[in-house]
Amino acid sequence: MCIRKDIYYWKCDRPNAFQHLRSKSENLYTHETEEQIREIMHRFLGSEKFDLKSAGGQGNHLTYLVQNGDASYFIRLENGDEKDDYMLVESEIMRQVKARGVSVPQIFKVDVSYEDYLFSYQIMEFVEFQDLNKLKKSGKLDIFKIAREIGRNVALWQWVQTEGFGPFDVKAFKATGKLIGYHKTYGDYFYLNLNKHLDFLTEKKFLSSQESKDILEVVDDSTGFLNIEEGCLVHKDLALWNLLGTNNELKAVVDWGDAIAGDPTDDISLFACFYTEDVLNELILGYQDESELPDQFYPRFYLHFLRNMIVKAVIRVGGGYFDKDEDFFLIDSDMKGRDLEEFTRSRIHLACENLKNNIYSIKL
Repeated sequence: MCIRKDIYYWKCDRPNAFQHLRSKSENLYTHETEEQIREIMHRFLGSEKFDLKSAGGQGNHLTYLVQNGDASYFIRLENGDEKDDYMLVESEIMRQVKARGVSVPQIFKVDVSYEDYLFSYQIMEFVEFQDLNKLKKSGKLDIFKIAREIGRNVALWQWVQTEGFGPFDVKAFKATGKLIGYHKTYGDYFYLNLNKHLDFLTEKKFLSSQESKDILEVVDDSTGFLNIEEGCLVHKDLALWNLLGTNNELKAVVDWGDAIAGDPTDDISLFACFYTEDVLNELILGYQDESELPDQFYPRFYLHFLRNMIVKAVIRVGGGYFDKDEDFFLIDSDMKGRDLEEFTRSRIHLACENLKNNIYSIKL
């Protein structure tokens, strides 16, 4: 089984990450896999009278939809060579998050054994709403109302109890039932693979050697903000394509497969990787409806904004995202891949400058 102790972020740190990012997921939907899913659902439902089709997921997993009379199910598969078993803790996270009042799909079954099949899987409730990114690209999303609702939900899921920092130890969860991060200090997790990420961006000429050096100096000057005694639950992939709903209402938060124990500003800073300050200000107001902002919020926010943008850049460079067009889910309808490249580079510089200049407001 894959151990995530040396993983900062799965999409860029997993073995063969960039090969996986560049692969066309539709080519992975084979007849053999479909037959195995039919077998699984036959066992689960006790019936062969159901309809099965690909759900055409945009992310890391193969996804299927099953219709059984009036009941609908959503199935996610992890079929990487690593035999990753993180779906087990992800399912527990979703159970606990739901108990805190956050809308997430109900998980009916999870299997990470890899004993009968060459994949792990979840069978869950099908939430019949669009992802909010599609609504935004169509021009129908009330982004400000949604942002406030997102902020409120971030505050709610931060009450889930965790121990340690970073990705959760599946083995420890099996033994204790607790969500325990691999790392003893938050700084250990935050710095994990940072030099590797910056070296990659320099090697690929996305950043110059001097830019990488300047970024590392700014981070090193801010290490005091990493001295947190207790972590909180962080979704770590908070973006509109992982949110389902209507043009003005959030119905479900999905894809908790990157969740960690970390800093309370982290999920908030993720939205700065995509959206403007007026959107972020609404998200923060929503957060404050449920919880007070943490101490030293702004420098911690910009520090995590910078770290997240470095990760986004590694994924986008490694995955060839800058060569794609507006049909790609990450790219807005009025952008091209090269626009995304410039946007990514400018956000890294902005995060760096705002942190270095001690900006105590949202300035994007």
